[in-house]
Amino acid sequence: MKQSPHLFKENAKRALSDPTLKTALRRTTGLLRRRRAQVIADYPEYAAAREAAEKIKDHTLENLAHYLEMFEANALGSGAQVHWAATPDQATDIVVDICKAEGARTATRVKSMLGEEIGLPEALARAGVKRIETDLAEHIIQLADDPPSHIVMPAMHKTHEQVAELFRAKHADPAATDHIAALVESARRELRQKFLDADIGISGANFLIADTGSVVAITNEGDAELTTTPPKTHIVTVGIEKIVPSMAHATVFLRLLARAAIGAEITQYTTFFNGPKRQGDADGPENMHIVLVDNHRTEMLGGFLQPMLRCIRCGACMNHCPVYSAVGGHAYGAVYPGPMGSVLTPVMSSLQEAGDLPNACTLNGRCQEVCPVNIPLPDMLRSLRVRQFDRKLTPGMARIALKLWGWLAARPRLYRLGAGAGVLALRLWARGRGRIRRVPHAAGWTRHRDLPAPEKGTFMQQYARKKRR
Repeated sequence: MKQSPHLFKENAKRALSDPTLKTALRRTTGLLRRRRAQVIADYPEYAAAREAAEKIKDHTLENLAHYLEMFEANALGSGAQVHWAATPDQATDIVVDICKAEGARTATRVKSMLGEEIGLPEALARAGVKRIETDLAEHIIQLADDPPSHIVMPAMHKTHEQVAELFRAKHADPAATDHIAALVESARRELRQKFLDADIGISGANFLIADTGSVVAITNEGDAELTTTPPKTHIVTVGIEKIVPSMAHATVFLRLLARAAIGAEITQYTTFFNGPKRQGDADGPENMHIVLVDNHRTEMLGGFLQPMLRCIRCGACMNHCPVYSAVGGHAYGAVYPGPMGSVLTPVMSSLQEAGDLPNACTLNGRCQEVCPVNIPLPDMLRSLRVRQFDRKLTPGMARIALKLWGWLAARPRLYRLGAGAGVLALRLWARGRGRIRRVPHAAGWTRHRDLPAPEKGTFMQQYARKKRR
């Protein structure tokens, strides 16, 4: 599938016709939704924690320069080296220069969406540094030469049957069966020595703690510790919005992140990196470099997109999005898929290039409902659509349709008459079957799924009947 947000419609059509992808998405998103619902129900403090997280993020963003300077001073004090990068190219140049200075031939890497955002895999390949992905899902998609399809579960688009076939083709000692436990053992045998032999370890960060200069990494496999401990040098690439003021503030997010992301109370491994190895330490890297990346983030401050910088990359918005659940992550053609990607991608590329993404949304509001930091994603997507319309980036027929709808909406009686006629026509078309397989001029919907027959009467008619009871 071609990777460009400009090709969303083409990619979506292809994805909707892929039965294996449907199976993979149904298995995983359904499981994640059920698990999240259960752990949230068992966490009575969830609403208060969510409100606290939102306030912490907003306060930090309003004082971002202050906390970044505090972080830098404390990280330097712990022996780390701090680098600033305004653009992806600057960030990858810094990482490549460090690798060259160390004479690195191999680099192990912990899963990091920021690394994908700045094009780090491609930059390492150009520099002749062999990249070894240590997260199991990232290892799978590296072998398959696929981009990530989800920010937490990058191989969500793969069934375990496909993974077994891939391991048989690529692993030196593949699993004897297709059982998941056997596949994990095969990956362990393939990767363990590579962990130990790597020249450089590269990670991202889930949070940066300003008052200690700590870098926080969260995984479920322990690969962050194995990636960053044996090599001589540890490099962190991280977006500047990941900063929080203190450890107390970080713990609020630690209680929310795993619940939102994978439906667990807490992740298996939460590691706080505080500079390189000190005298007396049993292990650890001799050098630690932290690359703080902007890449349009400061442009979002003070505007309608600022709440997007609260995002803690949990992926809950994707797991509950009906569009993502139908087409998967690759259809978006960008690093960040789903609702959050439909906001971020136009910022990081352009609204003209990624114009289909803000429209790849039903505005049902689930994404905001499940967001642990209450990001108003539907409002931002609506605002991006307004900007498209104002800049005349909306296709001509869509502009005509919107103007016609606006004209009707300003005339309530005529609007209700038209809506009533439409409901009646669809009910007659359904002929009591409850589902409609084909509708004239609606092939975009009915090509891949049936259209539910409408209820008896429009919403306003049903509402009026209910009030009279």
